[in-house]
Amino acid sequence: MGEPLILALDQGTTSTRAILFDGAGRALSQAARPLAQSYPRDGWVEHDARAIFADSVAVLREALATAGREAREIAALGITNQRETTVVWGKATGEPIHPAIVWQDRRTAEACDRLRAEGLEPKIVEDTGLLLDAYFCGPKIAWILDAVEGARGRAARGELLAGTIDAWLVWKLTGGAVHATDATNASRTLLMDLEAQRWREDLCEIFAVPERVLPEIRDTAGSFGETLPGLLGAPVRICGAAGDQQAALMGHGCIRAGGVKATYGTGCFMLLHTGEAAPRSSARLLTTVAARVQGKATYALEGSIFIAGAAIQWMGEGLGVAGGPRAVEALAQRARPAHGVVAVPAFTGLGAPYWDAEARGAIFGLTRDAGLPEIAEALFDACAYQTRDLIEAMRADAPQALGPGAVLHIDGGMASSEWFARRLADLTGLSTAPAADPETTALGAALFAGIGAGVFGSLEIAAGTPKSTGMLKSRLDDEARAEGYARWRDAVSRTLSALGGASR
Repeated sequence: MGEPLILALDQGTTSTRAILFDGAGRALSQAARPLAQSYPRDGWVEHDARAIFADSVAVLREALATAGREAREIAALGITNQRETTVVWGKATGEPIHPAIVWQDRRTAEACDRLRAEGLEPKIVEDTGLLLDAYFCGPKIAWILDAVEGARGRAARGELLAGTIDAWLVWKLTGGAVHATDATNASRTLLMDLEAQRWREDLCEIFAVPERVLPEIRDTAGSFGETLPGLLGAPVRICGAAGDQQAALMGHGCIRAGGVKATYGTGCFMLLHTGEAAPRSSARLLTTVAARVQGKATYALEGSIFIAGAAIQWMGEGLGVAGGPRAVEALAQRARPAHGVVAVPAFTGLGAPYWDAEARGAIFGLTRDAGLPEIAEALFDACAYQTRDLIEAMRADAPQALGPGAVLHIDGGMASSEWFARRLADLTGLSTAPAADPETTALGAALFAGIGAGVFGSLEIAAGTPKSTGMLKSRLDDEARAEGYARWRDAVSRTLSALGGASR
C-alpha cells in the first residue's frame, strides 16, 4: 500500500478544513471552506449542521484530489472539531431538528443561573470539572428539546439523537451506523463523570437531558466505524476524534504531565497536561480530558484569554493602523524602552483568574511622548501577561505539573511571529516553542487516528512526530520581569468592576 496516509478533518467555528498527512506528519494537501454563522437574536449563535456535513465531504474529496490520491490509499481518518457546539437530529431521518447551537451562544445562561441559585454548581464542578455555564453542551440539548414542538416526546421514544459536532459527523459519515463521541468532547457536556468516564444519570436529570439521546463514549484513538463507500469513493476507517484544543495539545506532542500549550487566535486557549491527576481549580480553570487511549484517560487544566489577537486587530480597526497584524507588530518594535504604558484589553470582560464579565478595557501610563508604538507594544504585552496569569493559576492548582523548566508550546496566528514568541518568553519566564506546522490541530487529529489505525505503535511514537521551530528562552532578568508584571496586575485591579473577581 506504500507509505501510510492519514486524512484529518478539522471542523472549526468559521471554516471546515481537510488535510492529508503522510506518516511523518507532513501535510501533502489541504482544502477548506468557510462556514457561515447566523445570529437570530442578541447572544444567539447558530450553524447549519447540514452545511457542516456537506462541506466536510467536499473538503475531504478535494484534499484527496489535490494530492492525486484515492480513498483506498488512506489508512485512517481523524476528526477534530469546535467543542460544545450541539446538534439534535432525527434517528430515522438523519435531519437536524434545529440549527446547531454554537459554543459561543448564551441563550441558556438563565437556565444555568437557576441551577446555580439552587446551589448545584459545587456538585457540578466536582463531578465534571467544568463550571456551570451556558458555554457547555448539556443545557443546549435541553433547550432544543424544549423549544422544538414534540421533541421531548420523540426523545423519550428513542427517535432523536444528540451530540457535539464530532458525533454528528461520525453518524453522518457512517450512514447512521455509529453514534459515538470521544472522551475529550464528552468531557465538555456537563453530563459526564470526569473520573468514571461515563454519563451520569443524576447530571442528566439536573439538565433534563434523556441519557438515551447521548452518544457512546469511546477512546480518542480508536474505531468510530468507516465512511460510506459512496462518500469518498471507497470506505475509510475513522480511527480518532478529539476536541480542537486537545487535538492541538497532541499536535505539540504534549502527552505527559507538564506539557503546556497556548493557541493564540482571536482569544487564547491554554492547556496544561496534568497526567492521570484531575485537579479541581481554585481559580475557576476547567479540568478536562486531555485524551483517552486504550481506555486510559489523562487530564488537563484549561484557561481562556478572551482577547488576544483581537486586541491587535483593534489597533487597525479602532485606531486606524493600516496593514494588518504585521503593521501593528512593526509599530510595537519601534516603542521606546521602559515607556510605562500598560493596556488591559478587557473588551468583553476578563476571564481566569479574575472572572469579571463587567470589567472593561483601559490604557494606563500615557504621557506626552507616548504614541501608537507604545500602545501597540502594550497590547502585545497584554497577551503575554494574561498568559502569565494563567500560568500562575495553573501552578497553584497543579504545582507538580508545571515546574520552572516548563516549555510553553505555542500555535495560532500570533505564534508565527518570532518577535512575539520572544516577547512571550521574556514576560512569562517560560521558554517558548512555536509549532513548525501551523496546522497543529489537524496534525493532532491525524496522530490520534494514526494510533487508532496502528500506523503508530504507541502514543509516545506518535508524539515524537510534531516539531517546533526551536526554543526561545527568556532574556529578561527576574527583577525586570517582576516589575512589569506588578504594573500589569495594578492596571487590571483598576479595570475590575465593583462586583468583579477581585472582590469575590
